[in-house]
Amino acid sequence: MGEHSLTPDDDDVIDGASADLVADDFPSQLDVEEFWLGQIVVVAAVGAVDMLTAPRLTEAIGVAAAKSPAGVIVDLSKVEFLASAGMSVLIAAQDDVTPHARFGVVADGPATGRPIRIFGSEITLYRTLDDALQDVSRASA
Repeated sequence: MGEHSLTPDDDDVIDGASADLVADDFPSQLDVEEFWLGQIVVVAAVGAVDMLTAPRLTEAIGVAAAKSPAGVIVDLSKVEFLASAGMSVLIAAQDDVTPHARFGVVADGPATGRPIRIFGSEITLYRTLDDALQDVSRASA
C-alpha cells in the first residue's frame, strides 16, 4: 500500500496539471444588486448560485421585499450556474413575497431557465427583464 500525502507528487500530475483541486479552482462568487423601477424592485444576480452563495441571494431578496414593493423580480440572466440550493431560495422567496406582492424570475437558457422548468416549480419565469417588468407592472397596477 502506498502512502497518501497532501502535497502533489509525480502520481498526482496528469498531462502537466495537478490532480489536486483547491477551492480557488472553482470559486463560488455571486454579486447581487438591487434597483427599483417605480414600485417594482429588481434583484439582479451575477455569478453562481450554489450552496455557498444561496444565503447571499436569500438575504438580498429579503431586504428588497421588506421595503414593500408592488413586485419583486429576481434577474438571473447573468447567472452561470444555478444549483438546487438556488432553486430552493427562489421557491421560498416566492412563498414569502406573493401574499403581499407579485414575484417573478428572469431565467432563460440552460444554466437557469432549464433547471427551473425541469424542477417543475410554480415560479413565474420570464425570458427577459423587459418581459418581467411589463407583466409585473401591469398586474400590480
